[in-house]
Amino acid sequence: MSKILSIVIPAYNEEAYIGELIKLIGEVDVSALGLKLEIIVINDCSSDSTANTVANIPSVRLLNHTINSGKGRAVRTGLEAVTGDYVLIQDADLEYDPQDYLVLVPPVLNGDIDVVYGSRYLKGLDKGILNNFINAKHPQQSWAAYIGGRSISLFAWAFTGRLLNDTVTAYKLFPAQLLCNMELVTTGFELDHEISCKVLAGGHRIKEVPIRYYPRTVADGKKIGLKDWFIAIKTFYRFRNG
Repeated sequence: MSKILSIVIPAYNEEAYIGELIKLIGEVDVSALGLKLEIIVINDCSSDSTANTVANIPSVRLLNHTINSGKGRAVRTGLEAVTGDYVLIQDADLEYDPQDYLVLVPPVLNGDIDVVYGSRYLKGLDKGILNNFINAKHPQQSWAAYIGGRSISLFAWAFTGRLLNDTVTAYKLFPAQLLCNMELVTTGFELDHEISCKVLAGGHRIKEVPIRYYPRTVADGKKIGLKDWFIAIKTFYRFRNG
């Protein structure tokens, strides 16, 4: 009997991307891994046609917020609806390639690890730490976004004692029993950091694997900004012990 991989997609004003994203997810052949997909989209009170687009795709479960409540709250709504054995949180844009599910899933299926993070920066490590830090930036990614993300990893290391290459990656894969039973309280982008702290504090094994990444800009609809950097640092400190 196939197990289920639940894809939880929080979406706010993503009419330009959500249809194509769901199409790409549907093209991922997880059957060879003994899995079937469950796709759950949480429309966080979008003012565009995000909800209508998703509603016309019969294979997708659509949950609607009547008030815009933040990415974290949308993810938490999705987790409450999960029926699968494993959970992956997927951003609603096209920065990440769903074909990388095939890289993320095996370590958990094999029982080798508890949680898998898809790292955008695992490349060139044989060239030294400094060289890799400089050269791991993707060509379309701004230096502000790159340095912001990498510096958060350093703060996370300071507060939790664990250095993760890419703590702010949007590709994190969990056993459903672990994530869905986690007591989560944050409502914004900082939910990712709360989860990381609680996974680490719980002694769960995390493996990072390289993934593809196609950065988008604010003009393309990217919503995270400088204030979220400060919130991230505060969140890692707040939940440093779980």
